Amino acid sequence: MKTDTQLQQDVMAELKWEPTLNASQIGVAAKDGVITLTGTVDGYAKKSEAEDAVKRVAGVTAVVEKIEIKYPNNWAKKDDNDIAAEIVNALKWNWEVPSSKVKAKVEKGWVTLEGELSWKFQSDAAVKAVKSLEGVAGVSNNIKIKSPTDDAIEKADIESALGRNWSVSDQDIQVKVSGHKATLTGTVDSWYQKDEASRIAWNAPGVWNVANELLVEYE
Repeated sequence: MKTDTQLQQDVMAELKWEPTLNASQIGVAAKDGVITLTGTVDGYAKKSEAEDAVKRVAGVTAVVEKIEIKYPNNWAKKDDNDIAAEIVNALKWNWEVPSSKVKAKVEKGWVTLEGELSWKFQSDAAVKAVKSLEGVAGVSNNIKIKSPTDDAIEKADIESALGRNWSVSDQDIQVKVSGHKATLTGTVDSWYQKDEASRIAWNAPGVWNVANELLVEYE
């Protein structure tokens, strides 16, 4: 197992490796596998990217994200109406997001997305399209997923898909299904594997909800 110092150094190196980030603006503290991020960035997308970068590092079991967004002094502050108008256009021109299926509310730069979509990847695409816009301070994803099929989830299908994926095939993952909900339990070696297992489960026909209860236990 890595020491706190080794883990801190690895996280700092990963942040530096990401070309969209200025690693010198982000502080990193490590304790027992838990990484705490501090500092400032000039956009919500970079804040999100920093968290994603940390999750890719082996040995990280949890992330405490305290990064603040601070735009340059010469940046013309946008009001909520400006941001809302840009969101409408961003969603309209994103082919992965079905037209008129997602509604957005903006309050002091914080965006709340609502609506009903057929697949999780569509919901993720909506969030991605919004979080890169200037002026966005954060995104709450309240989009509901309702598969076009009313068939119950096939547990064996999810287990087979997990078994085919090289990154999670040898992990201790159990699948439980109830109606349109899939629950993942067990342990994985990294945060990346936890997210990947969730992504795979969401791709199963009939899934409306995934409860990812996997624990990250790095040996």
